[in-house]
Order: sequence, then C-alpha cells, then structure tokens
Amino acid sequence: MNAYVPALAGGGNVIAIVPQTFEETMRVSRAVVASGLAPAALVGKLTGDDAAAAVAVAIMSGAELGLKPMVSLRSFTVINGKPALYGDGLINVVRMSGRVAYLRTGCDEVGGKLVGYCEAKRSDTGEEKRVEFSQDDATRARLWDERAVVKKQVWENGQKVWRDNVPNDAPWYRFPKRMLAWRAAGYCLRELFGDVLGGIRDEFEAREIADIEEMRDVTPAAETVKAASKPPVPPKPPAPPSAKTVDVGPEQEASEASEFILGDFLNEIETALDSAPDEASVEEIWNDFDAPAVLETEGHADMIEAAYAIKSRRLAKLNPLNGG
Repeated sequence: MNAYVPALAGGGNVIAIVPQTFEETMRVSRAVVASGLAPAALVGKLTGDDAAAAVAVAIMSGAELGLKPMVSLRSFTVINGKPALYGDGLINVVRMSGRVAYLRTGCDEVGGKLVGYCEAKRSDTGEEKRVEFSQDDATRARLWDERAVVKKQVWENGQKVWRDNVPNDAPWYRFPKRMLAWRAAGYCLRELFGDVLGGIRDEFEAREIADIEEMRDVTPAAETVKAASKPPVPPKPPAPPSAKTVDVGPEQEASEASEFILGDFLNEIETALDSAPDEASVEEIWNDFDAPAVLETEGHADMIEAAYAIKSRRLAKLNPLNGG
C-alpha cells in the first residue's frame, strides 16, 4: 500500500525572512556562510562564526537603510575597511526611504562635452538640490579615459603578467554617461539625504579614495630617501562639484562602447580561478574581475550569486574542509 503524499498547494505571497534579534541574525548569517553565498568582499579569508559575524554586520547595516537581509548582501561591499554600496544602490536606498518628492538623474551634452546631473527634492522638508559632474570634472579627477586599449596586468598560468593593447574594460571608458550621472548622484544624495544614507558612499568613489590612500602608503624606498627633507603633499580626493541651477535636459541612456557577453565573462572568471594555486590567489583574481560591480553595471545583477558560486567551488577544491 502506497503512503499518502499530500498535494502541493499553489498560491501564497513571497515574504522575505527578516531577523528580529541578534541571535536570529546570526542564524541567518551562518546559513549564508554555509551555503557559500557570503560575498568575498565581506568575509575575505574568515571562516565559521568569524565569517558569520561579518555577514551579520552587513545585514544589520543594510537594515538601518531599510534593506532586507539578502538585498543587503548583494548591495554592500567593503573597500579599505569601509562599507560602500554597489552601482545605483544609493539611489535605491533613497527612493525606498519615502522622503523623496522627485529624483532624476541623467547626462546632457553641453558645448560638445558631457555633463552628468542629479536633481532631487525632499518631500518632508521641501529642500531641493541639483548637482552636476562634468566631463571636465572627471578629467581633473583623473577618471576620464578615452583609450580603446591599455597596458594592464592579466592572469596567465596562475600569475599576473603585463600585456600591451588590452581592451579597455574600465567603467569610465565603457559607460561614461552612466558614470557621470552616478557620480553626480553620489554627491547630491549624500548632501540632501545624509540622514537616510548615514555616510555610506557609492562603490566607485570609495575605490578612488582607497586608491589615493594606497598611493600615500606605497612609496619606493629611493624616493622616500630623496624626499626625506621635503615630503610630498599627498593628493586629495576630488572635491564635490558645486550645485548649479540650469535647464533640465532629457535623460540619455548610457552608451555601451562594446558588447558584453555574459557567458564569456563568467567563463573567463572560472578559467582564471581554476589556475589559482591557493586561496590568496583566488581572492586576488576575484578582486581583479570585480564581478559584482561589472554584472550590476551590465544589468545582470541576478547573476552575481552565480559568480560567487564559481568562486566558492574553486575555494572548496583548494580547501575541502572549509568548502561550502
């Protein structure tokens, strides 16, 4: 006699699991770590409860901004020890706050040059602001890049080598309009909605500040001796552009300089990671690809977890005892 198997019920609403206590948050965090979905930018080489604690902090940081747990893990990265939001995460957080009367971003062409803008108004106080970040601003900040090919380090046989004429895949080359608009949004929204964002920066600005701080710390020994009597003044992060009031032009979609093929990108990540001889090399290769940011920019945010899964499989092969 066959055992009775109840029929599956259809319908019902999908509801996110949102922990209400620290103990519940740690339970969710341990499940994330055990599944291999914990972002490398958060946990690094941490394992066990140390890794779960890092995930828990990300979940709690996102909760303060109104983000659900798994959205927080997909939205946050850690750059030089500081949290930052991927791509248009700042815009999403501000829109979700319920304090926005309007929020518009875009990019115009003025005098033959591009000008990204963000204009917004608070619904609670009536304050409004428009901030622009122009092509000239990006050039002065050494962000603008019109080179189709560059000299850069690539991974070959498990090690980095320099190669000439490598296609330029930098966001500022491939998506200049989008990057100008996002930079304007970063300045505008942090000034107008500082209470909502709590000091969180966007990923791209955080990386540039981290690069500048790294330049301060890494000085060749010979140059250090030569400059001992007169230490150089370290460069400063680019200053926020001033707010302007100009006519609002139509928003323009960001142009893509070259075609992005999702399958090829994921295959490149997997091939490079397979050549990594140890966990440190895996982390270095992963950071070079910057898969979460690239997939977010290319409109494939739903594939970020798939990219993390590729990395997790490689780490599991290198260290089966800790593999998730």
